[in-house]
Amino acid sequence: MAYTIVVDAMGGDEAPQAPVGGALLALEQDPELSLVLTGKPEVIQRELAGKTYDSSRLRIVATTEVVENEEHSPATAIRKKKDSSLVVALNMVKKKEVDGLVSAGNTGAVLSGATLLVGRIQGVLRPALTVAFPTGDIPTLVLDVGANMDSKPAYLLQFAKMCQIYFTKQYGIANPKVGLLNVGVEAGKGNALVKEAYEMLQSQEEMNFVGNIEAREVFSGDVHIVVTDGFAGNVLLKNTEGVVNFIMKKLKKELYSSFRIKLGALLVKPALKKLKEDLDPRAVGGTPLLGVDGAVIKAHGNSNDIAIASAIRQCVRFIQSGVNAEIQSKLAEEK
Repeated sequence: MAYTIVVDAMGGDEAPQAPVGGALLALEQDPELSLVLTGKPEVIQRELAGKTYDSSRLRIVATTEVVENEEHSPATAIRKKKDSSLVVALNMVKKKEVDGLVSAGNTGAVLSGATLLVGRIQGVLRPALTVAFPTGDIPTLVLDVGANMDSKPAYLLQFAKMCQIYFTKQYGIANPKVGLLNVGVEAGKGNALVKEAYEMLQSQEEMNFVGNIEAREVFSGDVHIVVTDGFAGNVLLKNTEGVVNFIMKKLKKELYSSFRIKLGALLVKPALKKLKEDLDPRAVGGTPLLGVDGAVIKAHGNSNDIAIASAIRQCVRFIQSGVNAEIQSKLAEEK
């Protein structure tokens, strides 16, 4: 089935090169795909100059404003910059003019815009941002990682329910294991939010809740889904990225510290390259905003063209999986 995805061409650290380049790459990979690029037309045309692509499957929607990464208030930027590439793209999703959206732009603006403009699925208390941690052949999904800094226990319960549906659709595993991020594995540990959320999750007969999980166990692969509030989740995510960068830099320095070690490094170079690719946040492509009434994929801020193309493919898979329809159906049953 053919889908049309809108790409925020002005969003991200590498914009417009990465969004435009990723769009062209995605068109090559999927002959049935159509794309829309929102942004300043003269800037986009400059990136397209000299490139070979099917112009019948790519169109530009002109905008005059940009939501910058340094916006003091992302929500205010969404309200004021109505002709920005992001806001125009979000409105296209809202009006069902396109099937989904990919943006590497300001995370807060994407989250605010998706909630305010696209809207929530009926019955959803708060949307949640989920990230796939590379813990093996099948990743571990962590949510929320930044959409909700102040959460309630009911939010965490609903995050788990939505992610259960998404995980099963995405990876084909029924009844995935759900863990609650906490400072200890024992029941009764944590703050008031986590304690109450624990009781609510434990009461769900249809959920495979395995209890608390500490941050150091997230990469063990023992659970499929890790539920937390947006503040703790974002700290976990940023800390993980920082540790990975530190280890890779330290490892590179040590491998070039002597001639003898350099010779050994040549033997393990393919394995190290594979490890770096697996741990690169850009390799995931993007992450869906669960609970929004549309397919909104947030790509990593420093995504290159390959990562943007991956995020576009992920957006198509999300649409094909029918996650939103099942979330809506599930919530309607419970109501």
